[in-house]
Amino acid sequence: MKRAMLMLGLVALCVPTVFAQEEEKKEEEGYKFDTVKMIPITPVKNQFRSGTCWCYSGLGFIESELLRMGKGEYDLSEMYVVQYTYNDRALAAIRTNGDCSFSQGGAFNDVITVMREHGLVPEEVMRPGVMYGDTLANHGELSALTDAMVKAIAKGNVKPLQTDPEGNLMCMKAIEAVHSIYLGQVPEKFTYKGKSYTPQSFYESLGLNADDYVSVTSYTHHPFYSQFVLEIQDNWRWGLSYNVPIDEFMEIFDYAIDNGYTIAWGSDVSEDGFRWGRKTGACVLPDLEAKGDAMGSDMAHWTGMSVADRKSEAEKRPTPQLWVTQEQRQKGYDNRTTTDDHGMLIYGKAKDQMGNEYYMVKNSWGDYGPFHGSFFASKAFVRYKTMNIVLHKDAIPAAIKAKLGIDSSSSAKPAKKARRK
Repeated sequence: MKRAMLMLGLVALCVPTVFAQEEEKKEEEGYKFDTVKMIPITPVKNQFRSGTCWCYSGLGFIESELLRMGKGEYDLSEMYVVQYTYNDRALAAIRTNGDCSFSQGGAFNDVITVMREHGLVPEEVMRPGVMYGDTLANHGELSALTDAMVKAIAKGNVKPLQTDPEGNLMCMKAIEAVHSIYLGQVPEKFTYKGKSYTPQSFYESLGLNADDYVSVTSYTHHPFYSQFVLEIQDNWRWGLSYNVPIDEFMEIFDYAIDNGYTIAWGSDVSEDGFRWGRKTGACVLPDLEAKGDAMGSDMAHWTGMSVADRKSEAEKRPTPQLWVTQEQRQKGYDNRTTTDDHGMLIYGKAKDQMGNEYYMVKNSWGDYGPFHGSFFASKAFVRYKTMNIVLHKDAIPAAIKAKLGIDSSSSAKPAKKARRK
């Protein structure tokens, strides 16, 4: 009996030691990723002190498209696209008496529209910060001036607005002049690698077709397989998005990556699970109340753990992910817990050591974090928090394209007109 009691005592002493060793191992392990698929992209840039993620990610997407098309590596000018967009948005705010907001923000559609209407130029032709002796964009002072100018005209009681002899609004000439002072003069012609171009001829030389790119989203307040204007502030051009059910939405992500297409990704980034990623490189949507099979093979570890403890765990290492329904996704949009915050580029897929699936994301905040400006966004997070995506129409599975009325051999056809519910 004494021998048996002694053995039980030794076991009791050993058990906490084993658990402590397991916990220490988990603490050291952190997030580990195995790449499943990675598509070539251009280097990470830094938008710095400018609200132009939409342009950095949008042009990063176009640059990756040129790589996919075998055109080689290009570095395209964000400030060229930004200047046209700022001017167009200022005019829209004035035309609508301020009901269309004026800000540094924008949408992927702005990149596509400027590309179609005004062409593109290389980065070396219009670099950020050059006009004020910097190498990065800093639009704080610029916005202080133009915000006040636009507000004074859009919300003021100035009637009639003055025009020059050709009928151009004088206020817009003043706003455009300020943008040129801070962002640089838009070139009529330039030389690149020994050849002379206009912005339009340079765009045409790249073999791009703006009509090949479409926006897709997934919400229930408009009919599926229709197009509608996504009601977010920075969609000020009223760009249309195709609407598909959430599972088909995720099917598009995987099909695109599997077939070598990158994705311009607009998402809410105000969640804790995104902010943690600055340290870990993992943007996650932890299931803080996971039970049963959702807890994975390490069920014993999660059983009985409080919500606070699970949240703490998710900051450090992989945990079970929350797989939202269409209804939960819609609720997040309707109650404003999902907001239009940031544009990025998805360029691959990966898995963590727990088996959770991720997308590989290129950001525009310079070289930060363990992956030098890129990170991994869990498929669960992307499913819940994506506002919309832009991609080549051929990156959409054929069956879904057929439902949307998109023709592979030409520009996208208009889908059925959406009815507001």
